Amino acid sequence: PPERKRFYQNVSISQGEGGFEINLDHRKLKTPQAKLFTVPSEALAIAVATEWDSQKDTIKFYTMHLTTLCNTALDNPTQRNKMQLIRAAVKFLETDTVCYRVEEPAALAELQKNEWDPVVTWAEERYNVAIGSSTSILGPNIPASTKETFVSHLASYNMWALQGIEYVITQLKSLILSMGLIDRHITVEKAVLLSRLEEEYQIQRWGNVEWAHDYDLCELRARAAAGTLFVHLCSESSTVKHKLLQD
Repeated sequence: PPERKRFYQNVSISQGEGGFEINLDHRKLKTPQAKLFTVPSEALAIAVATEWDSQKDTIKFYTMHLTTLCNTALDNPTQRNKMQLIRAAVKFLETDTVCYRVEEPAALAELQKNEWDPVVTWAEERYNVAIGSSTSILGPNIPASTKETFVSHLASYNMWALQGIEYVITQLKSLILSMGLIDRHITVEKAVLLSRLEEEYQIQRWGNVEWAHDYDLCELRARAAAGTLFVHLCSESSTVKHKLLQD
């Protein structure tokens, strides 16, 4: 359901046999498939607990992106294994937003070149691959070696982090922008702007629908930020150093 009346007062975390759990008063949080909601790191548990604690009179599930990602990782509704997740992520290269260029209007073509070329160049140097771009409707011809390099790189992530990576890619419609964001090469605001470059160009030229544009922009930023945070929290140590919490 999109919303539900808040039924708990306090939110806490505890460590169980399988990881860190979320407690709503004295109830253990469960996934949609009724599995015990258990996450691999304390930092992620704290972040999820914060989402639940931030809900007011009603629980707005559509605002709880970290909780949703955890549910997906735990329930795995599509029943995919690690290699299937990786292949699905790498397949986005074939239709990557920053690889598709226009020839007209000239102003947009120039904008794409100025804004997208630097991040493509960064990715080529960072991963030692060839990517390129194309004005053809078929898109660029991505070498098989490039795809395999990204497959090998993504294989270094665990299943939880891969769920987050695919989520970010789906939001930005770009593997290249997503890796730039996850590698901390670009900010969330920059990644979202680059993913919406043509739309932003049209808005600057023709104006925007009042409130709708701002809502879409903020929502995309929230999703991209949550997905990136999820990847980082799933890739780090399982416990938070308590000295840092005390400081």
